[in-house]
Amino acid sequence: MENMFERQCEIAWCPGCGNFGLRKIVLSALKELNLDQRNTVFVSGIGQAAKAPQYMNVHYFNGLHGRALPAATGIKIANPDLTVIVESGDGDMYGEGGNHFLHTIRRNPDITVIVHNNMVYGLTKGQASPTSQKNMVTPIQVEGVFETPLNPLSLAIALDASFVARGSVGEPELTKELIKNAILHKGFALVDVFQACVSFNKINTHKWFKENTYKIDETYNPEDKIKAFELALKEYPFPLGLFYINKNKVVFEENLPLYKKSKEPLYKRKNDNIKDLLILKK
Repeated sequence: MENMFERQCEIAWCPGCGNFGLRKIVLSALKELNLDQRNTVFVSGIGQAAKAPQYMNVHYFNGLHGRALPAATGIKIANPDLTVIVESGDGDMYGEGGNHFLHTIRRNPDITVIVHNNMVYGLTKGQASPTSQKNMVTPIQVEGVFETPLNPLSLAIALDASFVARGSVGEPELTKELIKNAILHKGFALVDVFQACVSFNKINTHKWFKENTYKIDETYNPEDKIKAFELALKEYPFPLGLFYINKNKVVFEENLPLYKKSKEPLYKRKNDNIKDLLILKK
Protein backbone atom coordinates (compact mmCIF):
# COMPACT_ATOMS: atom_id res chain seq x y z
CA MET A 1 0.00 0.00 0.00
CA GLU A 2 1.25 3.48 -0.89
CA ASN A 3 2.61 5.59 1.96
CA MET A 4 0.86 8.99 1.83
CA PHE A 5 3.76 10.52 3.79
CA GLU A 6 6.31 9.50 1.14
CA ARG A 7 7.56 12.30 -1.10
CA GLN A 8 9.48 11.70 -4.30
CA CYS A 9 12.11 14.43 -4.44
CA GLU A 10 15.82 15.10 -4.71
CA ILE A 11 17.49 14.71 -1.31
CA ALA A 12 20.59 16.78 -0.55
CA TRP A 13 22.30 14.39 1.88
CA CYS A 14 25.66 12.74 1.28
CA PRO A 15 25.50 9.20 -0.15
CA GLY A 16 25.57 6.75 2.76
CA CYS A 17 24.33 9.30 5.31
CA GLY A 18 22.43 7.83 8.25
CA ASN A 19 19.68 10.38 7.67
CA PHE A 20 18.41 8.25 4.78
CA GLY A 21 17.91 5.28 7.07
CA LEU A 22 16.15 7.35 9.72
CA ARG A 23 13.89 8.93 7.10
CA LYS A 24 12.83 5.44 6.03
CA ILE A 25 12.19 4.44 9.65
CA VAL A 26 10.08 7.55 10.36
CA LEU A 27 8.04 7.06 7.17
CA SER A 28 7.35 3.44 8.14
CA ALA A 29 6.25 4.51 11.63
CA LEU A 30 3.87 7.15 10.24
CA LYS A 31 2.36 4.65 7.83
CA GLU A 32 1.87 1.92 10.43
CA LEU A 33 0.24 4.35 12.86
CA ASN A 34 -2.16 5.38 10.08
CA LEU A 35 -1.97 9.00 11.22
CA ASP A 36 -4.24 11.63 9.74
CA GLN A 37 -1.95 13.50 7.37
CA ARG A 38 -4.01 16.69 7.73
CA ASN A 39 -3.53 16.70 11.50
CA THR A 40 0.16 15.81 11.63
CA VAL A 41 2.80 18.54 11.66
CA PHE A 42 6.59 18.37 11.83
CA VAL A 43 8.83 21.08 13.27
CA SER A 44 12.60 21.41 12.86
CA GLY A 45 15.44 23.87 13.28
CA ILE A 46 18.57 24.14 11.15
CA GLY A 47 20.96 21.42 9.99
CA GLN A 48 21.14 18.35 7.79
CA ALA A 49 18.79 16.47 10.12
CA ALA A 50 16.46 19.46 10.27
CA LYS A 51 15.93 19.14 6.51
CA ALA A 52 14.14 15.82 7.10
CA PRO A 53 10.54 17.18 7.06
CA GLN A 54 11.25 18.81 3.67
CA TYR A 55 11.81 15.34 2.24
CA MET A 56 8.44 13.98 3.39
CA ASN A 57 4.88 14.74 2.35
CA VAL A 58 3.96 16.47 5.61
CA HIS A 59 2.94 19.84 6.98
CA TYR A 60 6.02 21.34 8.59
CA PHE A 61 7.49 24.44 10.18
CA ASN A 62 11.23 24.93 9.62
CA GLY A 63 12.47 27.56 12.05
CA LEU A 64 15.62 29.11 13.44
CA HIS A 65 18.66 27.19 14.67
CA GLY A 66 17.82 25.57 18.02
CA ARG A 67 14.31 27.02 18.11
CA ALA A 68 12.17 24.05 17.06
CA LEU A 69 10.78 23.30 20.52
CA PRO A 70 9.16 26.69 21.27
CA ALA A 71 7.47 26.63 17.86
CA ALA A 72 6.28 23.07 18.42
CA THR A 73 4.91 23.96 21.84
CA GLY A 74 3.06 26.97 20.40
CA ILE A 75 1.57 24.86 17.61
CA LYS A 76 0.38 22.27 20.12
CA ILE A 77 -1.18 24.97 22.31
CA ALA A 78 -3.02 26.50 19.35
CA ASN A 79 -4.43 23.13 18.36
CA PRO A 80 -4.02 20.28 20.90
CA ASP A 81 -5.67 17.90 18.42
CA LEU A 82 -2.58 17.94 16.21
CA THR A 83 0.12 15.28 16.30
CA VAL A 84 3.29 17.39 16.64
CA ILE A 85 6.67 15.81 15.86
CA VAL A 86 10.00 17.60 16.14
CA GLU A 87 12.92 16.27 14.09
CA SER A 88 16.39 17.82 14.31
CA GLY A 89 20.05 17.02 14.98
CA ASP A 90 22.16 16.75 18.11
CA GLY A 91 23.75 20.14 17.52
CA ASP A 92 20.48 21.94 16.84
CA MET A 93 18.62 20.29 19.72
CA TYR A 94 21.27 19.98 22.44
CA GLY A 95 23.59 22.86 21.47
CA GLU A 96 21.81 25.93 20.11
CA GLY A 97 18.53 24.55 21.45
CA GLY A 98 19.81 23.34 24.82
CA ASN A 99 17.94 25.90 26.91
CA HIS A 100 14.67 25.12 25.14
CA PHE A 101 15.34 21.40 25.56
CA LEU A 102 15.54 21.80 29.35
CA HIS A 103 12.42 23.87 29.78
CA THR A 104 10.27 22.05 27.25
CA ILE A 105 10.89 18.87 29.24
CA ARG A 106 9.77 20.69 32.38
CA ARG A 107 6.58 21.91 30.69
CA ASN A 108 5.76 18.47 29.24
CA PRO A 109 3.81 19.39 26.09
CA ASP A 110 2.36 16.44 24.20
CA ILE A 111 4.99 16.37 21.44
CA THR A 112 7.46 13.81 20.09
CA VAL A 113 11.12 14.79 19.66
CA ILE A 114 13.31 12.69 17.33
CA VAL A 115 16.98 13.66 17.48
CA HIS A 116 19.43 12.57 14.77
CA ASN A 117 22.54 11.99 16.89
CA ASN A 118 25.66 11.60 14.75
CA MET A 119 28.00 13.19 17.31
CA VAL A 120 29.16 15.96 14.96
CA TYR A 121 27.95 19.10 13.17
CA GLY A 122 27.37 17.93 9.60
CA LEU A 123 25.89 20.98 7.86
CA THR A 124 28.73 23.27 8.97
CA LYS A 125 31.42 20.78 7.95
CA GLY A 126 32.49 18.77 10.92
CA GLN A 127 33.15 20.68 14.13
CA ALA A 128 32.39 18.97 17.45
CA SER A 129 28.78 18.87 18.62
CA PRO A 130 27.58 18.57 22.24
CA THR A 131 27.61 14.76 21.92
CA SER A 132 31.03 14.40 20.25
CA GLN A 133 33.22 11.93 22.11
CA LYS A 134 36.40 12.93 23.94
CA ASN A 135 39.63 13.11 21.89
CA MET A 136 37.77 13.40 18.57
CA VAL A 137 39.86 15.58 16.24
CA THR A 138 37.99 17.97 13.96
CA PRO A 139 38.96 20.94 11.72
CA ILE A 140 38.11 23.18 14.68
CA GLN A 141 39.12 20.97 17.63
CA VAL A 142 42.54 20.28 16.09
CA GLU A 143 43.98 18.87 19.32
CA GLY A 144 40.88 16.83 20.06
CA VAL A 145 37.69 17.35 22.05
CA PHE A 146 38.36 17.66 25.79
CA GLU A 147 34.84 18.41 27.07
CA THR A 148 32.67 15.67 28.56
CA PRO A 149 29.96 14.79 26.01
CA LEU A 150 26.41 15.78 26.84
CA ASN A 151 24.30 12.81 27.95
CA PRO A 152 20.82 13.83 26.75
CA LEU A 153 19.09 10.76 28.18
CA SER A 154 20.37 11.13 31.74
CA LEU A 155 19.57 14.86 31.55
CA ALA A 156 16.02 14.16 30.35
CA ILE A 157 15.42 11.52 33.03
CA ALA A 158 16.77 13.83 35.75
CA LEU A 159 14.18 16.40 34.62
CA ASP A 160 11.46 13.70 34.66
CA ALA A 161 10.79 13.70 30.92
CA SER A 162 7.75 11.49 30.52
CA PHE A 163 9.22 9.25 27.76
CA VAL A 164 12.94 8.73 27.13
CA ALA A 165 14.34 6.30 24.55
CA ARG A 166 17.35 5.70 22.35
CA GLY A 167 17.33 4.02 18.95
CA SER A 168 19.81 3.49 16.15
CA VAL A 169 19.58 3.43 12.38
CA GLY A 170 21.41 0.10 12.64
CA GLU A 171 18.38 -1.31 14.51
CA PRO A 172 15.48 -0.17 12.28
CA GLU A 173 12.70 -2.34 13.73
CA LEU A 174 13.50 -1.39 17.32
CA THR A 175 13.77 2.29 16.41
CA LYS A 176 10.52 2.24 14.45
CA GLU A 177 8.65 0.79 17.45
CA LEU A 178 10.21 3.35 19.78
CA ILE A 179 9.09 6.19 17.50
CA LYS A 180 5.58 4.76 17.19
CA ASN A 181 5.27 4.43 20.97
CA ALA A 182 6.66 7.93 21.45
CA ILE A 183 4.03 9.39 19.12
CA LEU A 184 1.26 7.49 20.92
CA HIS A 185 2.56 8.56 24.34
CA LYS A 186 0.79 11.52 25.95
CA GLY A 187 3.49 13.97 26.98
CA PHE A 188 7.02 15.00 26.01
CA ALA A 189 8.67 12.02 24.30
CA LEU A 190 12.38 11.99 23.44
CA VAL A 191 13.82 9.46 20.99
CA ASP A 192 17.56 10.01 20.55
CA VAL A 193 18.70 8.08 17.46
CA PHE A 194 22.28 7.13 16.64
CA GLN A 195 23.08 7.61 12.94
CA ALA A 196 26.40 7.98 11.18
CA CYS A 197 27.73 11.08 9.39
CA VAL A 198 29.85 9.41 6.73
CA SER A 199 31.48 12.65 5.53
CA PHE A 200 32.64 14.35 8.72
CA ASN A 201 32.74 11.73 11.47
CA LYS A 202 35.15 8.93 10.58
CA ILE A 203 35.09 7.53 14.14
CA ASN A 204 31.41 6.96 14.92
CA THR A 205 30.63 5.07 11.73
CA HIS A 206 27.74 2.71 10.93
CA LYS A 207 30.04 -0.15 11.99
CA TRP A 208 31.04 1.65 15.20
CA PHE A 209 27.43 2.19 16.25
CA LYS A 210 26.64 -1.46 15.55
CA GLU A 211 29.58 -2.67 17.63
CA ASN A 212 29.07 -0.21 20.50
CA THR A 213 25.34 -0.65 21.20
CA TYR A 214 23.09 -3.35 22.61
CA LYS A 215 19.36 -3.80 23.17
CA ILE A 216 17.95 -3.35 26.67
CA ASP A 217 16.76 -6.63 28.17
CA GLU A 218 13.01 -7.26 27.84
CA THR A 219 12.71 -7.79 31.62
CA TYR A 220 13.79 -4.20 32.30
CA ASN A 221 11.16 -1.95 33.95
CA PRO A 222 11.18 1.57 32.40
CA GLU A 223 8.95 2.97 35.15
CA ASP A 224 11.78 2.81 37.70
CA LYS A 225 13.37 6.25 37.50
CA ILE A 226 16.50 5.37 39.49
CA LYS A 227 17.21 2.31 37.35
CA ALA A 228 16.54 4.38 34.24
CA PHE A 229 19.08 6.98 35.32
CA GLU A 230 21.67 4.29 36.03
CA LEU A 231 21.04 2.74 32.62
CA ALA A 232 21.38 6.10 30.86
CA LEU A 233 24.88 6.49 32.32
CA LYS A 234 26.13 3.28 30.69
CA GLU A 235 28.53 3.75 27.77
CA TYR A 236 30.68 1.65 25.44
CA PRO A 237 28.46 -0.14 24.71
CA PHE A 238 25.42 2.16 24.80
CA PRO A 239 21.98 0.65 25.59
CA LEU A 240 19.16 0.95 23.05
CA GLY A 241 15.46 0.91 23.88
CA LEU A 242 12.96 2.57 26.20
CA PHE A 243 14.78 3.89 29.26
CA TYR A 244 12.03 5.69 31.16
CA ILE A 245 8.31 6.39 31.05
CA ASN A 246 6.06 8.39 33.35
CA LYS A 247 2.43 7.81 32.41
CA ASN A 248 1.01 10.02 35.17
CA LYS A 249 2.49 13.40 34.29
CA VAL A 250 -0.04 16.05 33.27
CA VAL A 251 0.67 17.59 29.87
CA PHE A 252 1.37 21.29 29.45
CA GLU A 253 -1.78 22.08 27.45
CA GLU A 254 -4.07 20.70 30.18
CA ASN A 255 -2.40 22.89 32.81
CA LEU A 256 -3.12 26.10 30.90
CA PRO A 257 -6.00 28.28 32.14
CA LEU A 258 -7.21 28.84 28.58
CA TYR A 259 -8.20 25.15 28.41
CA LYS A 260 -9.68 24.92 31.90
CA LYS A 261 -13.04 26.35 30.82
CA SER A 262 -13.18 25.00 27.27
CA LYS A 263 -11.48 22.20 25.34
CA GLU A 264 -12.11 23.93 22.03
CA PRO A 265 -8.79 24.48 20.20
CA LEU A 266 -7.56 28.04 20.49
CA TYR A 267 -7.48 28.64 16.73
CA LYS A 268 -11.24 27.98 16.50
CA ARG A 269 -12.27 30.52 19.10
CA LYS A 270 -13.84 33.71 17.79
CA ASN A 271 -14.66 35.85 20.80
CA ASP A 272 -11.82 35.31 23.26
CA ASN A 273 -10.52 38.55 24.69
CA ILE A 274 -6.75 38.60 25.18
CA LYS A 275 -7.34 39.31 28.88
CA ASP A 276 -9.24 36.04 29.19
CA LEU A 277 -6.22 34.12 27.92
CA LEU A 278 -3.81 35.55 30.47
CA ILE A 279 -3.43 34.88 34.17
CA LEU A 280 -4.14 38.29 35.67
CA LYS A 281 -3.73 38.80 39.40
CA LYS A 282 -4.72 41.94 41.25
